[in-house]
Amino acid sequence: MSPKCLRDSLRQALHRREAKLCRRKLTVLPSSSVDFSSNDFLSLSTSPALRARFLDHLKQAPPLHPFASGGSRLLDGNSAYAEELEDFIAAFHNAPSGLLFNSGFDANVGVLSTIPQPGDLIVYDELIHASAHEGMRLSRAGKTVKFSHSSPESLKTVLRTEITSEPQLLEAGRNVFIVVESVYSMDGDVAPIREFIEIVDRLLPRKNGYFIVDEAHATGVFGPRGAGVVQQLGVEDRIFIRTHTFGKALASHGAIVLCCPDTRDYLINYARTLIYTTALGFPFLASVRTAYELLIDGETEQLQRNLEQLIRYFRSQLERLTSWGSSTFEVDHFTSSPIFSLRSRVPRRLASFCQQQGYIVRAIMSPTVPEGKERVRVCLHAGNTVEEIDGLIETIEMWLHQMERKAARL
Repeated sequence: MSPKCLRDSLRQALHRREAKLCRRKLTVLPSSSVDFSSNDFLSLSTSPALRARFLDHLKQAPPLHPFASGGSRLLDGNSAYAEELEDFIAAFHNAPSGLLFNSGFDANVGVLSTIPQPGDLIVYDELIHASAHEGMRLSRAGKTVKFSHSSPESLKTVLRTEITSEPQLLEAGRNVFIVVESVYSMDGDVAPIREFIEIVDRLLPRKNGYFIVDEAHATGVFGPRGAGVVQQLGVEDRIFIRTHTFGKALASHGAIVLCCPDTRDYLINYARTLIYTTALGFPFLASVRTAYELLIDGETEQLQRNLEQLIRYFRSQLERLTSWGSSTFEVDHFTSSPIFSLRSRVPRRLASFCQQQGYIVRAIMSPTVPEGKERVRVCLHAGNTVEEIDGLIETIEMWLHQMERKAARL
């Protein structure tokens, strides 16, 4: 194919996506806008306490201490600081050990592409993150099967069906991996992990059911001192792998896979997303340690409480708007979650109107969410104010009035 033909092919693909209203574009909104979009749930990215402690960590480094890692963990990129940080984080999360990855995406791909063995079964929530899908695509597992989102009944049905068709799943040496998120990024709902555990324990009496839980959107927000949903439920001993990411509420970069020492060693030997990438440099490691020190010292607990109050307030104000009974607008929200889903037939218009008024929200379109479930995603942060929420509510109300007037003219 000639370069011109290739470019034409790429353009055609983009035009097709444009026609479906799902073409992605990079945008930069004014810094003066109010953030109701990012995953900076605790507002730590602008926290003076985090900044001061982080800079102090950097100043404590010896004069010639390298800020770049210089290579992969298996070559020149490892350090005593990195290994101490892994132990530090694992202890906070009541885990036997942990392994750092450069991102949550790398962590999920690394885990799911290597841990399941030939003949194993992966059962996953239908709304699991794209990184998990990529890991499963590369996996050697014998079969992958989805179940309905956060549905214990669907998980039970799927497991029973698979056990009936393959009774050897009950035999020694065959493993079943159940892959879920604790808090889902687009709807903000919390998985019924305890119910899932009860079903798996009942249907797999040989205890060969292994849970892999992505805690990316729970870290810092849910659980004691932001330790996550798994620790909130007290079921750490029933979860085979937990992934906590640092780029959301912790205002840093990277992720950690919490697991047993044998699993950690296996990932070091087989996870290509760890082996063949340059390791996190010292400033990133220091940033992660700084965030966890704030969690451990309880300095983020007031931020959690602030966020909880704002969530309740925003929810009550949205309920007032939805009482209109407007067919153009409805709200999906899970109690205590900072993530709100504003469902509309025209989410791009709603998001654009809010942005014009100085409020950053984003329209989430297919294929990021299932077709027909497009929405405006709103994320609250501990640093938001009641006045900012009131302004966003007034803006949404203005848009609803505008939509009603247009509908009346038709």
